[in-house]
Amino acid sequence: MLTSVDPDLIRVLGDPLRLQIVTLLARETLCTTHLVEETGAKQTNLSNHMKVLREAGVVETEPCGRFTYYKLKPEVLAGLSQQFAALADSARTASENKRACP
Repeated sequence: MLTSVDPDLIRVLGDPLRLQIVTLLARETLCTTHLVEETGAKQTNLSNHMKVLREAGVVETEPCGRFTYYKLKPEVLAGLSQQFAALADSARTASENKRACP
């Protein structure tokens, strides 16, 4: 039974700005300009965060003329959700497993 969660993905999503970006992209596909407007982040800062999200496989890009659109990859979040669900299932049965003290 799986009893751990991908720490790298948790670290990627643990950043407040990246989590905000993921939340926005869960609602619609947005370009960099939209994301700058929505988050208030500077273009360079946003670009760095988008690179981290791309490299982690959380988002994918879609070129459109001179703009780059970003789309969330829901299967990545679904996989993370399954990892947490497995961890919760393990915790439910953990109360039955009590290690004796020496």
